[in-house]
Amino acid sequence: MKLLDVSLWLLGAVLISCSVHTRGLRRCLISTDMHHIEESFQEIKRAIQAQDTFQNVTILSTSETLQSVKPSDTCCVTKNLLAFYVDRVFKDHREPNPRILRKISSIANAFLYMQRTLRRCQEQRLCHCRQEATNATRIVHDNYDQLEIRSAAVKSLGELDVFLAWIDKHHQDTSAA
Repeated sequence: MKLLDVSLWLLGAVLISCSVHTRGLRRCLISTDMHHIEESFQEIKRAIQAQDTFQNVTILSTSETLQSVKPSDTCCVTKNLLAFYVDRVFKDHREPNPRILRKISSIANAFLYMQRTLRRCQEQRLCHCRQEATNATRIVHDNYDQLEIRSAAVKSLGELDVFLAWIDKHHQDTSAA
């Protein structure tokens, strides 16, 4: 009988632990209108990708970079890639077309909002950065650094749909958990 009591107690402890962890992930969800961001990108995608002179090079699209990220690293990788876009890509890109610039600014502002959300999660210790997450974002930075700055910014903007799809997929996976 004591073995049954101990087993039930352990099962309860595991369930409570999982519940707390799941609620922690849900508090770190990015609550922004991804559809609006994706629409903004779709309106400028053709113009941005037409500026890309390195069609055979990728920065984000490498299968291992984003596809191999574990669920426990999603928050960290998302936070790091948002910072990558805000601190490097959007700043390095020079856009003469005011309509495209407005769309890029709209996307950048949405990314800043998402960064604040994830920063709060990190402050609450709900967004852990393991070495694997750091390595994944380092690969993106290394790919970016291999190109001239303007070309790298154009390439990264052209691949923004890859990152948006990844955020959308992981947001849905986490909220369904």
